[in-house]
Amino acid sequence: MIVTILNIVIAGLLMGGIYALIAVGFSLQYGVARVLNVSHGEFIMLGAFITWTLYTVLGVNPLVCLIICGPITLIIGFLLHRTLFTHLRTSSVSFAAFEGKSMLASFGLLFIIQNTAILIWGNPARGYTYLDSSVNIGGAIFGANRLVTLGFALVIGLVFYLFLARTRLGKAIRAAAQDPGTAGLMGVNINQVLAICFGLGALMAGFGGVLISMCFSTIQPAMGFQYTIIALIVIVLGGLGSIPGSFIGGFVLGLIGSIVSYWQPALSLAAYYLLFVLLLLAKPTGILGK
Repeated sequence: MIVTILNIVIAGLLMGGIYALIAVGFSLQYGVARVLNVSHGEFIMLGAFITWTLYTVLGVNPLVCLIICGPITLIIGFLLHRTLFTHLRTSSVSFAAFEGKSMLASFGLLFIIQNTAILIWGNPARGYTYLDSSVNIGGAIFGANRLVTLGFALVIGLVFYLFLARTRLGKAIRAAAQDPGTAGLMGVNINQVLAICFGLGALMAGFGGVLISMCFSTIQPAMGFQYTIIALIVIVLGGLGSIPGSFIGGFVLGLIGSIVSYWQPALSLAAYYLLFVLLLLAKPTGILGK
């Protein structure tokens, strides 16, 4: 019984680390830049496929791919916001109109990125093995790659939190999240900061894609949307715009998914949807939301 509980808890923490990482990026894009980016999962997919290519073709260590894939997705996200979403924001008659237009635009991005990936890598599932040895923790057996993934997810999350809390740019981002108008009057370049937020969200998605490719045996071009849904549930659970809330929500959702998967793996995604509906009805502000 103790081994079973340990197995469920640790497995939940392993998945929760990845969920927290991708949710932090989504929280920045939606909670700060006010773009409900339904193509967020496609940046995760890009990170996974770039890692697969670098590892299988060039022999680059997947952990080294973190410093390659992250900047690539960051630049793509930054340029997309500076061109597409900044234009939509400045041309919209209201913020509500901008949110609607940006969501529709991100739907278009979803299909563009997904079909581009199919043209480059093909539709069949891909995969590779990395650190496939096992580790025994109190009688529970886990893959070494998953434990390494959890460690890197925690380190990346901590560094990112310190960046937002301690640096001048991080303070500008938090100011823009609280009140973009006042932040602009105080000298913050709002267009630049919002584009950086969107790019940082894509950066975290790229990191998530690298770690996901290490943990799972297969990746495919259509894998992104389910992670977008998971990220949305996590930020609702943790509180919209709250970075600590996204981390807490990610680990909570990972534990819930692990508990459900232990009895019936096919129902884990259904459990996430049910939790999402219950949150909207009972506590739409989330754990740390205002």
